[in-house]
Amino acid sequence: MMDDYSPEPKWYVAHTYSGYENKVMDDIKKIVENRGLQDVVTDVRIPMSVTVEMDGDEEKIHESKLFPSYVLVKMVMNDFTWHIVRNIRGVTGFVGPGSKPVALTDAEVAQWGLEPEEGETAPVVKKSTLGFAVGDTVRVKEGVMLGISEVKVLEISSDESKITCSAFMFGRETVVELDAADVSPL
Repeated sequence: MMDDYSPEPKWYVAHTYSGYENKVMDDIKKIVENRGLQDVVTDVRIPMSVTVEMDGDEEKIHESKLFPSYVLVKMVMNDFTWHIVRNIRGVTGFVGPGSKPVALTDAEVAQWGLEPEEGETAPVVKKSTLGFAVGDTVRVKEGVMLGISEVKVLEISSDESKITCSAFMFGRETVVELDAADVSPL
């Protein structure tokens, strides 16, 4: 099945049924522990976005999945490991053409903070005070997109003043930039 094997662990993306992400991650971890496969499956994660919302004087922290229906697995890709992950209940396959998984690029690994910098113990997750995060659907309450009721957040500027979002307009999906103040969480 696999034409070329990866001799070192790389990050791959497993697609899951909606709502099965945590179960799939837990099952992969159990199988790795039970079978002693820590050297070929080294990490499993569900990328999360953390938002901090102020409710009066109280700080509320919300976590949401950056990529619903996906689990990231750092593994040595070969027929054996592919079969183990692919046959976990809730996994529909790997991201890649046909049945051939494609590893994340170094740029993607860096962008999502999957590999901690030297001295760090965990990936850095950017907190937001907006009440929503990348991947969330928000309601348009003001501005040029007022006629569009809901948009999906694709990116939040570092100063949290602008968001890049995806809206369905003119019969197709369109990417637009909005002022963060023009939208509110659902």
